[in-house]
Amino acid sequence: MERGRARDHGVRIGRFPTGPRNAITDVSGVRVGHATVVRDPGVRTGVTAVFPTTGLPWEERVYAGTHVLNGYGEMIGAYQLNEWGILQTPIVLTSSMFIGRAYDAAARWIARHPGTEEGYMPVVSECDDSFLNDVWSWPLAEEDVWAALDAAAAASPGHEVEEGCVGAGTGMQCFGFKGGIGTASRVIPEDVGGYTVGALVLTNHGRRPDLRIDGVPVGRGITDLMPEEPGAVEDPGPPEGSCVCVVATDAPLLPHQVRRLAVRAALGLARGGSNANDTSGELMLAFSTAQALPRDSADGTVAVRALLDGRHGPSVFSPLFAATVEAVEEAVVNALFAATTTVGRDGNTLHALPIDRTLELLDRAGRVER
Repeated sequence: MERGRARDHGVRIGRFPTGPRNAITDVSGVRVGHATVVRDPGVRTGVTAVFPTTGLPWEERVYAGTHVLNGYGEMIGAYQLNEWGILQTPIVLTSSMFIGRAYDAAARWIARHPGTEEGYMPVVSECDDSFLNDVWSWPLAEEDVWAALDAAAAASPGHEVEEGCVGAGTGMQCFGFKGGIGTASRVIPEDVGGYTVGALVLTNHGRRPDLRIDGVPVGRGITDLMPEEPGAVEDPGPPEGSCVCVVATDAPLLPHQVRRLAVRAALGLARGGSNANDTSGELMLAFSTAQALPRDSADGTVAVRALLDGRHGPSVFSPLFAATVEAVEEAVVNALFAATTTVGRDGNTLHALPIDRTLELLDRAGRVER
């Protein structure tokens, strides 16, 4: 059966409608770029970059916040982001062992542009792709990071986002299947603002028995096609991994409100079966594109429009939270549906989620729309 996205096969997760592309780029101005690095015999890695607005991030800064579900992972730049509540650089995702190189390359990329003389600390996060990728050959180059950043900078707003074994997701796993990049979006009803929420995930998490798709325990129904590690005396499978979630919205939110969306992204992972295992890093970052913050003003102030906390009326936050959970949950499923079987270093293999068998399980549970 052809691969594709979950909705291509009649799988409809949640109750809210998607945006036109069912992607993080349904949030106005958001752009994504990938650089995929594949070389034999065992290089399977890459970089993914996210730009929050149509311009250069330090010229169109946005309110942002982060959340850590389990901290066995790293997000460089999170401290300064949370201190000011402002995202002012691209978001760069890559392999764990290359996070320092990605930071250095992203900083150099920023420095090539005018208006950055004061220096900006890029936000860089990671997952471990060493099951498939020969990390000790240090295959990622500065030019690979620049390629992802250039691709995001050149992308048209509202573009389609490639998923699966691409960019930072090239060597990643998900519940013992091949994982990678996934994305999805939701639009809340007009009577509560009609705002859009988009999510992009770098999946590298989960254990097979815990995998659920739209509430169905798919992982318990597909017990073969486990990770293969020919050179191992015992076959422990890939490490517990990590997941990085990037959430964007056009709802006008202040930093503490955006952080509340980042927290709800963790619930989207949980709905799919993530337990935030001991050696797994579940890291979330959310931002609002509703207003671009200037770098300066005549009197040092800025007028800000934001949703009202604790309003005695129809809640906008509750549907925004639900939309975030749904978008993250479906983004993970899209990563699984898009990814293809991959052989990496030393013959290590991650098999693709079998679409036909998955749909059979979902259909039995009444989760496939005809």
